[in-house]
Amino acid sequence: MNRILTQRLGFSLLTLVALFTVLPILVVFAYIIAKGAPAISWEFLSGFPREGMRAGGILPAIVGTFYLTLGTAIFSVPLGIAAAIYLAEYARENWLTRLIRIAIINLAGIPSVVYGLFGLGLFVFFLKFGTSLLSASLTLSIMTLPVIISASEEALRAVPQAFRTVSISLGGTRWQTIRRIVLPQALPGILTGVILGLERAAGETAPILFTGAAFFLPRLPHSPFDATMALPYHLFVISTQVPEMPFQIQYGTALVLIVFVLGMNLIATFIRSRARAKRQW
Repeated sequence: MNRILTQRLGFSLLTLVALFTVLPILVVFAYIIAKGAPAISWEFLSGFPREGMRAGGILPAIVGTFYLTLGTAIFSVPLGIAAAIYLAEYARENWLTRLIRIAIINLAGIPSVVYGLFGLGLFVFFLKFGTSLLSASLTLSIMTLPVIISASEEALRAVPQAFRTVSISLGGTRWQTIRRIVLPQALPGILTGVILGLERAAGETAPILFTGAAFFLPRLPHSPFDATMALPYHLFVISTQVPEMPFQIQYGTALVLIVFVLGMNLIATFIRSRARAKRQW
């Protein structure tokens, strides 16, 4: 009886802890919806800002955020997965690989403003890309690489070694084994790392503040070398720099940013669920 009572007490305690963890998030989300939903309209989502951003829409910020996230994915996802494959499948276990893993972990903890200053010095001034989508995307890519590499490597290492052994014993090369066996089985974990990295990139302000975000730009970017508006920086600007800005617009912008990030999460969850259903272990 004591064991059963202890078990029930433990489950109850864990349930309460989970509720206390999730409840504040739900309250904040509900508050933002209540405050921001009245601002959502077709004009708000598809229009250009006017009257010093106190009226009009946020289309340039939405499109800019999408371009930045897409650019980050183009640069960071292939490189991050390739690095994870090398570390998990090809690199020997020695002091050098251990040092590389420690460096990757430390890079994941560097404040985003440091990445912004690095991108400013390297991409904006040294490589002369200017304040542009390209500079901002490359900076965000460097910032998200540690997350993608770490999560992808763990996903690859979680695939049972027996899968590799059977494939090689049947005549497959190491690369064929990785491409046809290991990567499909590790896809759910790799997607988790990719989405975590891209979500961070979509919500960051400091890196794009130095490298690509514009204060007020009532047009869409036409080239990778154009500056752009972005939802996180736009939200920062209208909340701190624009006097007499209606609160409705601020919360509406925050709501659009949250929906943008959650939409990415839902798409990734759907793909991950299908990949898990096909997994053989």
